[in-house]
Amino acid sequence: MSREIVAGVDGSPESLAAADWAAREALHRGLPLRLAHAWRWEPLDLPLAQDPEAQGRAAWAVLREAEEEIARRHPDLELSAEVLPDTPVAALLDTGERAEMLVIGSRGHGPVAGFLLGSYGQQIIAGATRPVVAVRSRDGERAEPSEPAEPSAGHVLVGQLGSPEDSAAALGFAFGTAAARGASVRAVRAWSLPALYAYSPASMRLADEAGGLVPYEEKALREALAPWREKYPDFRVEEHVELGSAGQVLLSQSGAARLLVVGRRAKRGAVGPRIGSVAHAALHLAPCPVAVVPQG
Repeated sequence: MSREIVAGVDGSPESLAAADWAAREALHRGLPLRLAHAWRWEPLDLPLAQDPEAQGRAAWAVLREAEEEIARRHPDLELSAEVLPDTPVAALLDTGERAEMLVIGSRGHGPVAGFLLGSYGQQIIAGATRPVVAVRSRDGERAEPSEPAEPSAGHVLVGQLGSPEDSAAALGFAFGTAAARGASVRAVRAWSLPALYAYSPASMRLADEAGGLVPYEEKALREALAPWREKYPDFRVEEHVELGSAGQVLLSQSGAARLLVVGRRAKRGAVGPRIGSVAHAALHLAPCPVAVVPQG
């Protein structure tokens, strides 16, 4: 794996917002940024668009425009750009395999607009083996160059679900991002009453020993965070345990977050890989960028 961040660009305001976020993250981490635009010649319905050379020039124009804009905004950034000769999903998944993270644009808020996630975003997130960060533009508009850069402080919000092993990848990404930014971490664990029926006799005995279900869940969160607190001892970590669905609890805590980090188990549905209900809710409704980190 190369030590770089890759941002997919396609000429949309969302992809430019993603590239700008990726540039700031690359500077925080001291990494280079590579802008990638996927293009493969295919015959189109418009007669003037049949020429592969004309389509190729158009593809490079999209990439160069983004590269020039990002270079102007972030002159100290180590930046490169590449046209990838493949479909967007295949090209970005392939190049993302070798990157620290892949950053893509996400369209809009809400259960309808948010579902778009760009043309291919959901397929990329579902198939990636590296963290994918989805960034939306503000109200679908390009950020003005005069706007101040995103502050590095604030907090990174991360969902801790299941066992320490289940959430290790998401926690590691959240702590690493917070360390690079000089930010704090807010770790959230949700639990629900229906889960009572799924507790084994052994886990119920542990809950009794802990003094009840809430202390049991708090203890589970502390244990999951322990190795990361030890690895990153010098910055603040907040813990939050709440009754409710994981998606709802995370969204209720996301208003002031700089980044929301969620894990994703590998799931396959009838129409291909799925991203899971928690990642789905976060991507569609969270007001901040969302990092989806594959587990295991």
